[in-house]
Amino acid sequence: MTTAQMTFNGAKLALFVGRRLLVIERDDFAHIPYPGHWDFPGGGREGQETPEACALRETREEVGLEVDVSAITWRQSYERRNGRVWFFAAHLPAQRERDIVLGDEGQGWALVTPQWYLDHPLAVPHFADYLRQYLAHADGHAGPKRICR
Repeated sequence: MTTAQMTFNGAKLALFVGRRLLVIERDDFAHIPYPGHWDFPGGGREGQETPEACALRETREEVGLEVDVSAITWRQSYERRNGRVWFFAAHLPAQRERDIVLGDEGQGWALVTPQWYLDHPLAVPHFADYLRQYLAHADGHAGPKRICR
């Protein structure tokens, strides 16, 4: 494992369920970053878990979805004010929508088009940027863009 993989604070997952993107409406608490905004599953690192393990654990806790690491089609780390974070993209078949169950964080969830997220005034701005980078990468490389129906 590289140093970048070992020294990170958290991870997020842009999770496509069929052709739509899973987003979570953040709680509307003043003490959290981006209250009431649309977010992706993910959060802070626990213990010595890997970036992938962090993103997948948070996804399970927040929306009840078990996602196999093999579903991850893209990974990128970013240096932020609070340290290094990881951003992943993964794709699941559309029928997995029935398995989504909101955990104890967030006001709700939705399946939206990627463009909806990019255009929404309450999208977390840097996550919209990361999604834009993934989509540009996926459009230029037929292999990583795996759309499940």
